[in-house]
Amino acid sequence: MTARAVLLLSGGLDSTTLLAHAIHDGFDVHAMTFRYGQRHASEIEAARRVAAAYAVRDHVIVDIDLRTFGGSALTSDAEVPKDRPAHEMGEGIPITYVPARNTIFLSFALAWAEVLEAGDIFIGVNALDYSGYPDCRPEYIAAYERMANLATRGGVEGTNPIHIRTPLIALTKAQIIRHGLQLGVDYSMTQSCYDPDASGAACGHCDACQLRLRGFAEAGMADPATYRASS
Repeated sequence: MTARAVLLLSGGLDSTTLLAHAIHDGFDVHAMTFRYGQRHASEIEAARRVAAAYAVRDHVIVDIDLRTFGGSALTSDAEVPKDRPAHEMGEGIPITYVPARNTIFLSFALAWAEVLEAGDIFIGVNALDYSGYPDCRPEYIAAYERMANLATRGGVEGTNPIHIRTPLIALTKAQIIRHGLQLGVDYSMTQSCYDPDASGAACGHCDACQLRLRGFAEAGMADPATYRASS
């Protein structure tokens, strides 16, 4: 029997590579995307495109509103940082960090995994080329997995232990891109920008765009995403 898995799909470069990886490894993928009050809807549309392209078993879009709390440039009117140097991106926790976002997302994924009797949850966190987010670190993932197995029927009874799968966590952005290309990923479908325009064109200047562009450059490839002409 094919193993079922819940996969967090944002429509970005990492989660799309993650989806291709999980399918290549033989998992029956059920994808989950969040409309959480982020400042743009283009990533939701990207997630829909990706899920359709890979014909996932299920794709649910969960509505929660983290604007209730704010605390991030992605869920408020605060300005998204632009053109930060690489050393600055690696220092501290930026305003684009959404408080407890991965904990919230993983909790929803865990609930669905229980219903599906799926033992695997995939999340595209990365501890190398990232913007200092605390919920992307290996120690966070290990702690969440321990908690999940204390909090679920299958974990407590030992009938369906939960594994949090993070195959991209120790890869650079360039390595992720190369891996995705080997799996046939079409990165033109994806959306990484924190501050795209109304058409979905990326700004080319936020941390996410800079990390993505640097990754493609290091991989020796041109980024097929659409960027604003001014960038």
